Amino acid sequence: MAKREVDIVIISDVHLGTYGCHAKELLKYLKSIKPKILILNGDIIDIWQFSKSYWPESHMKVVRRILKFVTDGVPVYYLTGNHDEMLRKFADMNLGSFQLLNKLVLNIDGKKAWIFHGDVFDVTMQHSKWLAKLGAVGYDTLILLNSFTNWVLTAMGRDKMSFSKKIKAKFKDAVKFINQFEQTAADLAVSKEYQYVICGHIHQAEMREIIATDNPGKVLYLNSGDWVENLTSLEYNNGNWEIFKYNPDDFKSDDDEDDKTDTEDLNAKLDMSLLLQRFKTELE
Repeated sequence: MAKREVDIVIISDVHLGTYGCHAKELLKYLKSIKPKILILNGDIIDIWQFSKSYWPESHMKVVRRILKFVTDGVPVYYLTGNHDEMLRKFADMNLGSFQLLNKLVLNIDGKKAWIFHGDVFDVTMQHSKWLAKLGAVGYDTLILLNSFTNWVLTAMGRDKMSFSKKIKAKFKDAVKFINQFEQTAADLAVSKEYQYVICGHIHQAEMREIIATDNPGKVLYLNSGDWVENLTSLEYNNGNWEIFKYNPDDFKSDDDEDDKTDTEDLNAKLDMSLLLQRFKTELE
């Protein structure tokens, strides 16, 4: 299948290592594209809830596919989030076309884009991290229950449903938090004279122009959503931004032939001993 060429692809909140992660669907998406730049905007690997007892092969295949982009020379930026915050100690490390950063300012066709995960705006994260982690475990359990419910609904020929979306819709505080998150990001971006501000974190894909509260000006706010519930990413191509939404009908093929190639290419091109040495050096 011919790969779709895209100038920039931004993905966030994959949560590899958790039951709610849709790794198989993400892998199909990654196989279908040929990005010039790939930005992983936080919470790609869920280190908070990582367990040695749960790391399926499908999750490893996603990692291999991302590394395949690196070995092919595609610039890959990994921006840290709250669930993979342990990686922040390695920030500013680069290995070939791979860079690990906390935030990124990118010049896109003459316009400045400010890209970061967004947990810095989360008051719960800043002041009650234990509560945030407890909430993350509860959210993961909710997603697991939701997956089972949707399996039953599908078997009955009925439409799937999202527990978390229904809960968010019923609580005004959740809607208020999202609105405040977006407005805060926009206000800061305008004050820094950026044309785009791009976040993840809140699992809410969005693309809209926001007028600043205190400063004259406006900014295009974008959020890449997640690969737990919404299965979305951001794509920039030919001067335009779009929210990509995964549709299973567009990805019928499940050919594993590429996986063999990925493994062979990585073994041949990526010196894992060098990678480990770099991490060791950073720890010292």
